[in-house]
Amino acid sequence: MKLIILVVASLLLGTGNTNQKNNNMEIATFGEGCFWCSEAVFQELEGVESVTSGYSGGDVINPSYREVCTERTGHAEVVEIEFDPTVISFKELLEVFWSTHDPTTLNRQGADVGTQYRSVIFYHNEQQKETGEKLKQKLNDENVFGKPVVTEISPWKNFFRAEDYHQDYYKKNPSQGYCQFVIVPKLEKFRKIFKDQLK
Repeated sequence: MKLIILVVASLLLGTGNTNQKNNNMEIATFGEGCFWCSEAVFQELEGVESVTSGYSGGDVINPSYREVCTERTGHAEVVEIEFDPTVISFKELLEVFWSTHDPTTLNRQGADVGTQYRSVIFYHNEQQKETGEKLKQKLNDENVFGKPVVTEISPWKNFFRAEDYHQDYYKKNPSQGYCQFVIVPKLEKFRKIFKDQLK
């Protein structure tokens, strides 16, 4: 796994721009399984201002967690990342994204199964779309994971903030079983590989 992460990192390093928010901050929206894991990872990156867990890509307005888990809303569990592109680029965020989950499994991450756990990039403009598609193609051309990358790349159309108890979940519940057995090992690997980009 460490070798795969290093290969991904070497392939994806670069710079990129996304749509702007106030004070030159920009937004990226990623789904890579349980948003508790994603949130814990991206919160540690230098240049990331905020990470919010929520739901994107479906047709139900302001869905609840229970509704999303039925797989009938069309939403994925995602994180909305507000970042400073002068410190960390969209491509560098994608490097972390593809290195911290398995993008070759359709609608699942480990024991988490369902369309809400799909690997997905919801792009906010054409440049994000182009960057994501080119890098996904490069990963597949290089056969980095040994299997095709199935990450969905779709236009952003909505984001609904998840319930309060989902926000900062790892920070608030570090001793919880899921955190100890799933999030902690992921964070340990991530910190070793991306140690120069941590806060």
